[in-house]
Amino acid sequence: MSLCLVTGGAGFIGSHIVRRLLEQGRSVRVLDDFSTGKRQNLAEVAAQIELVEGSICDPATVAQAMRGVEVVFHLAARASVPRSVAEPRPCNEINVTGTLNLLIAARDVGARRFVYSASSSAYGDTPVMPKKPDMRPQPLSPYAVSKLAAEHYCTCWSHVYGLQTACLRYFNVFGPRQDPHGAYAAVIPAFVSRMLKGQPPVVYGDGEQSRDFCFIENVVNANMLAAEAPELHGEVVNIACGERTTLNAIVKDINTLLGTNVQPKYEPARAGDVRHSLADLSDAKRVLGYEPKIMFSEGLRRSIDWYRANLT
Repeated sequence: MSLCLVTGGAGFIGSHIVRRLLEQGRSVRVLDDFSTGKRQNLAEVAAQIELVEGSICDPATVAQAMRGVEVVFHLAARASVPRSVAEPRPCNEINVTGTLNLLIAARDVGARRFVYSASSSAYGDTPVMPKKPDMRPQPLSPYAVSKLAAEHYCTCWSHVYGLQTACLRYFNVFGPRQDPHGAYAAVIPAFVSRMLKGQPPVVYGDGEQSRDFCFIENVVNANMLAAEAPELHGEVVNIACGERTTLNAIVKDINTLLGTNVQPKYEPARAGDVRHSLADLSDAKRVLGYEPKIMFSEGLRRSIDWYRANLT
């Protein structure tokens, strides 16, 4: 790889990918509008990267950011299922039109590879487990629809324009630097941040819903593999651990690691949330050579260590 562009590089996942690329000696450009990304996530490496501040919804900014780029890691997105239910239009504009802007620019500069951060939300609430990429998608939220639509654009770009693309369907990613605050915070940082203060974590539903939680280092490894894998044509693969954990079990595990006994507060289930999720990883192994290296329990311990050091 020569020059790599990381969209959303100031975000949780993006900032980890930026660091890995720098460790490998790559040249890195970040495109971020800081609507959700944080400058502090890049503070340690600011002198080593080129930063383009702006939105993927602006074609001129995207064209500027794409100059000379060989590999694109596309993470910029309007995330959160509940937020998309409340505000579907900006979700579509950023996740679909923004991705289209990037694909057009990547085609125009002759980029070699486009690695797209897709979402397991595309599967919806089908009871079939584990989830496989060849299953019929059943998106239940505007967010899920938008992420799936962008997948189709990536696959289309491979077939029509010859841009090599890969779509990595992440299952619930967690780890250091994930934002624990706000109405749309992810489960694990939200739970840990509250429980560190002795406050009850908020569980929507009965807590028996399960997720395939994937530690951030596994996701970074998957992106590196996707950048260098043999020729790709829009393949869709799952990135996860292949094991599932209930929210009630997570509360119990956090209590064990913290040495506390904080009980959750239960609220009504939220629209658009799926009941269970578990990934089949056979395609990811076949196409990318991906296998998870850090499983849930170890990832949770590392995450709690980070939040203890940075939130208390």
